[in-house]
Amino acid sequence: MRYFLALTAAIATIGAASPSGTTATATVFYPNPVQQLGDQNLTDAKDADLPAFAPAYTGVTLTDLDGSGTLTGRYVRVKSTTGKAAQAVGGAFPAYHRDADQFEQVMGYYWVTTAQRYLQSLGFGSRFRPVNQRQIELRIDQYGGDNSFFRDDKANITLGKGGVDDAEDAEVIVHEYGHSVQDGQVTGFGTNLESGSIGEAFGDYLAVAVSSWATGVPTRTDEACVADWDSTSYSAAPHCLRRLDGTKHYPEDVVGEVHADGEIWSRALWDIRTALGDTKATTLIVEAQFGFAKDTSFRAAAQQTVATAQSLYGNAAATAVTKAFTDRGLL
Repeated sequence: MRYFLALTAAIATIGAASPSGTTATATVFYPNPVQQLGDQNLTDAKDADLPAFAPAYTGVTLTDLDGSGTLTGRYVRVKSTTGKAAQAVGGAFPAYHRDADQFEQVMGYYWVTTAQRYLQSLGFGSRFRPVNQRQIELRIDQYGGDNSFFRDDKANITLGKGGVDDAEDAEVIVHEYGHSVQDGQVTGFGTNLESGSIGEAFGDYLAVAVSSWATGVPTRTDEACVADWDSTSYSAAPHCLRRLDGTKHYPEDVVGEVHADGEIWSRALWDIRTALGDTKATTLIVEAQFGFAKDTSFRAAAQQTVATAQSLYGNAAATAVTKAFTDRGLL
């Protein structure tokens, strides 16, 4: 077990781009215990640190910290309940477990920073224009509901505590960061049903792309399943918040709810990734979003994504992207 944890921690550090600023060691789920252990029978048990969770705790290195000993860094500042803020000593945060609020704080910091490092690994900030390289506020232990949300008016993310605490599942954290990414590209993005659905779909896609990039594939649960752990409190096994590989088709499967309708768009993104591989697919998907209007339609966004594929990678890529959207009825 010690060898496994040491190896996993090494991979966690290697998986990110070269760090800057101060670093510190910490403990996280990588990305969540259901996916890590392949165990669909795990339950929240009111935040109890049960023995079943022990193999899922993973040592990682937090990067881009400001040196204050708090979870404040270049891309994220964690805000938590007064008196319960995580504090590093001698370059190390204590090995918090899920029964401590500080564990969620560390999770939030690590996975937002990892998501930003993933985007940078694709060339955003070097070959391409920067994407969301701002410091966002991440609010932990501030909301008791079973929900999380990004507020564009304050550029902050709130992660709820209802059911499984949302900050215990990396894919929930990165989903919300996806909203911040799109808002950073197009201020106020997602003002109508179709653009809002695109926002939910991209958050789901980014969540899976980041967790797979960081932790590796194949996974012990279905990669196309989003938030395997958080969803244990409201879904039957195998647990999924939503899926990226559904069969919904436009317009007959539109129901007028952004999360449900987003599964049409996310399936197209999944098919693009399957056809082109993660690096090319996510690069063109993110780059295309700079050309979206904040109230874009499915069709206009699909056309922009095809044009971006053509510009970046040529005819074969554009053909694959066109097919992905056509198969969903979006072109």
